[in-house]
Amino acid sequence: MSVYHHTQRAPLYWLLLVIGVVQFSVSFSLEPPWVRILLQVTGSLFAVLAVSFKSLTVADMNDSLSVRFGPLPVFGTRLPYANMSDVAAARSSWIDGWGIHYIPGRGMTYNLWGFDCVEIDMNGRTVRVGTDDPEGLTDFLKGRIAAADALSGPSQSSGR
Repeated sequence: MSVYHHTQRAPLYWLLLVIGVVQFSVSFSLEPPWVRILLQVTGSLFAVLAVSFKSLTVADMNDSLSVRFGPLPVFGTRLPYANMSDVAAARSSWIDGWGIHYIPGRGMTYNLWGFDCVEIDMNGRTVRVGTDDPEGLTDFLKGRIAAADALSGPSQSSGR
């Protein structure tokens, strides 16, 4: 069985990094001290977020699909193949945004940059995974779903 590992990079982190560095730098010239501390804390937070959202890696983990932002691996999820019932290449909308979002009626979105994504039906829940390789990820996941159906047998796969 094939494996999948793809990392998408995006320039959006530069914006977060610049905001953080500017806030931190400006803070040293401000009074009162609580303003200085507030800007240093928020500036540091922006810098950590910048490093956390520099890339999006989607990888096969044998029993699940790992979706991780990085290189600081603070945010991400694992999507078990056993819970996937359908997959299709799609386009996200501006309402889905970039980053990690839950929109009622639309589901979860993990997206770093752009609008290409793969829409995964997780037994009634919709999860969108942004990617610059929608065809490759879709083909890989369809293979995994078919393999899971073949292993589960005809009695359990009738709902898929």
